Amino acid sequence: MKKKLLAVLLAGTMTVSMLSACGSSSSSSSTSSSSSSSESSSSEEASTSTGAGETITIWVADAVTSLTQTMAEEFMAENGYEYTIVVESVGEGDAASNMITDVVGGADIFGFAQDQLARLVAAGAVQQLTGTGYDTEIEAENGSGSVEAATFGSTLYAFPMSADNGYFLYYDSSVVTDPTSLEQIVADCEAAGKNFYFEINSGWYNVAFFFGTGCTLTYETNDDGTFASCDVDYASDAGLVALKEIIELQSSSAFQNGSSLSSATNVGAIVDGTWDSSAAQELFGDNYAAAKLPSFVGSDGETYQLSAFSGYKLLGVKPQTDADKLKACLELAQYLTSEEAQLERFNEVGWGPSNLNAQASEEVQADVALSALAAQSNYSVGQGQYPDDYWTLATALGDDIISGNITSSTSDDDLMATLEDFETKCISYAQ
Repeated sequence: MKKKLLAVLLAGTMTVSMLSACGSSSSSSSTSSSSSSSESSSSEEASTSTGAGETITIWVADAVTSLTQTMAEEFMAENGYEYTIVVESVGEGDAASNMITDVVGGADIFGFAQDQLARLVAAGAVQQLTGTGYDTEIEAENGSGSVEAATFGSTLYAFPMSADNGYFLYYDSSVVTDPTSLEQIVADCEAAGKNFYFEINSGWYNVAFFFGTGCTLTYETNDDGTFASCDVDYASDAGLVALKEIIELQSSSAFQNGSSLSSATNVGAIVDGTWDSSAAQELFGDNYAAAKLPSFVGSDGETYQLSAFSGYKLLGVKPQTDADKLKACLELAQYLTSEEAQLERFNEVGWGPSNLNAQASEEVQADVALSALAAQSNYSVGQGQYPDDYWTLATALGDDIISGNITSSTSDDDLMATLEDFETKCISYAQ
């Protein structure tokens, strides 16, 4: 492993950030941090503190806890640190909530999904990287989408860890004859007596139809993470086309609501993500295939390409009152998101790299699922910050279709009224 030490922010600044977030104070900690700050080293100097008797806690997804433990311990040993490394299984979707609840008791380094960034910033739970020197390398080494995902306002706050949080189509090539056409996929599955899975009662998945027809649904946030405004136009001709297509899909005998192979049966095709690539390979065997999402012919006779949300896993560092520990955490986080580490995770669990060199490697390029995700990324929208109420509302819309409250016989006026209500509620969440 190559040690990469870059400039560290003034410890006094970190102390203020941490203490203001936690509502506590410690003059001794502040003095110690300020003293250590004056001795911050260049990229070639050794650490001024080994960390003996101290612990660095890391939260990552269960699938990579063992690998992270091994990589972190090796990095610490090779670079003269004596911190005890404790890696705990906390999923990216739960890390932010846990950190916000108890910043002081939370992990020193933690993985999280990009849509959690605003909440973490507002809580003072994540160390800013802009101006530290780490930002320059992050921007140079990672895809622009992942860098944008790690940025709030104009400030970079996290290390990109993966670029694989999106969805696409897995299918049985002996069943599906044309994966580029939604109509053909449905027809092939019906003819073969197979199921086609698409989770239409999820705000993460059903945007594929609305964004695909050109609709917009985004939120702007204030500096404190609260929602300031909503730009949405679902109550439109484009929204009506999208809603009718979801209704038409649900009416097929092949349709099944879902997005997880672990709970799917008799599968001909499924809209899912890279996390299920091993399960898809095992299920489909020699017929295993993947592709970008298909296009569909809308009720207006026009052809539309299904869109999707794209997302990223990020690694954040908690602000520290001890400048030496902050330095160690930043160096370790940088290594755990390096080209070497991202390729290790790809080989171990199939996570798609955000690092550009790792993305260009032969093994990543040859991966069927990641190739499909890359193709879909040309039609995807980066997932920003959305209020919790949005996800509940989007689920209710899908449930109304699944339950039969909304059907193909529902009038256009009633469908538009549904979309107007949806739009009004979305806007209200930012007021």
